[in-house]
Amino acid sequence: MKVLVSDEVHVDYGQIFVESGEDDCDLHDAFAGQEGVGLCGGGQAGMLLLLTGLRIGGVDFTAELHDSRPEPDETWEEIVEVPFRPVSEETVLRQWNGKDRWELELEERDYRVRYSAIRMDDGRGKDVREDDEPPTDDRYLLQIWPAAPEPARLLKQTGRTAANWHAFATAPVG
Repeated sequence: MKVLVSDEVHVDYGQIFVESGEDDCDLHDAFAGQEGVGLCGGGQAGMLLLLTGLRIGGVDFTAELHDSRPEPDETWEEIVEVPFRPVSEETVLRQWNGKDRWELELEERDYRVRYSAIRMDDGRGKDVREDDEPPTDDRYLLQIWPAAPEPARLLKQTGRTAANWHAFATAPVG
């Protein structure tokens, strides 16, 4: 396992992005075809939309690259998996405001990603964290490994915030 990111990542509108290629991520398109799997939108080619409980401020975020599927850690309260395939040689984790980005060093091949969260409802309750305030209790983990494409799956859901995003991913657009 290789740690790609272990940092405080600033979110705006509760969003973080994984991007390869040049397109912008659309909230509705990100969840297209995911049949009620929210939190991690993989519906657009070469992109992932990662949602957090905290709306504005820094969150504890880790991204890992694995050689094969890691066992799910049940201490995480929210867990989803989606397929992902970079569409260019450069794939980055990017903050919404574009101020910081982290190179993920992914090949152009099929991957599976697992996005996990803990204390997401606490982050949502806080809503905004100023830079001079202590860190919030919500944390996020993105695990990536090579795998053939398979449908998005909801592995675990315990909180209200996650339930709302899963419902959003189910709702018809328009």
